Amino acid sequence: MVIRLTRHRLVVILSVVLTLLAGCARERPSQEPPVHINPNMDLQPKYRPQAESRFFSDGATMRPLVPGTVARGELNADTAYYEGKNGRGEFIVGMPDSVMITTQLLERGQERFNIYCSPCHGRVGDGKGIMVNRGYVPPPTFHSDRIRQMPNGQIFDVITNGVRNMPAYRYQIPVDDRWAIISYIRALERSQNATIEDVPESMRERIQQESR
Repeated sequence: MVIRLTRHRLVVILSVVLTLLAGCARERPSQEPPVHINPNMDLQPKYRPQAESRFFSDGATMRPLVPGTVARGELNADTAYYEGKNGRGEFIVGMPDSVMITTQLLERGQERFNIYCSPCHGRVGDGKGIMVNRGYVPPPTFHSDRIRQMPNGQIFDVITNGVRNMPAYRYQIPVDDRWAIISYIRALERSQNATIEDVPESMRERIQQESR
């Protein structure tokens, strides 16, 4: 009896046989590395940060910026926002035009202040944080006339670059959060040095009567 196979049937049978053989091959342990038909997807020549490079002549993986260029998103042309200074290099008195004082900003500033600032400056900004009890030099109180009259841009510069015993926080605290902290510091100052003019008009009469 002669069995005649068409080309289509032969292809199907060979495919089934090869599939079974491939399945059996996976069951047997092997010390040989797997076959990579396209190894580019598995073995990518990528570098990790701070890793050594055998491609560049200086041996460094991380490359410096090309002179005269600015990385995308790092132009930072708004000096008031990014440096706390105006076009003449003077510290701005108030907040940058791009920063709006909102409840959300104050709440964010309070949260960041309690994390980064209160260990030394205290929760109320009086310079009596827990680190002072451990031998650190007491920082100045935010409620002194000198700090209250200090331009916001100068406080921003101190947070960014540090001053005397205070380290720089440019890497720990983003620019947005620095301005949020400053807005909260000003709120702390108002809380300890408020006048009747700071109270809403609807509440002034009642407060004045209670204070008599």
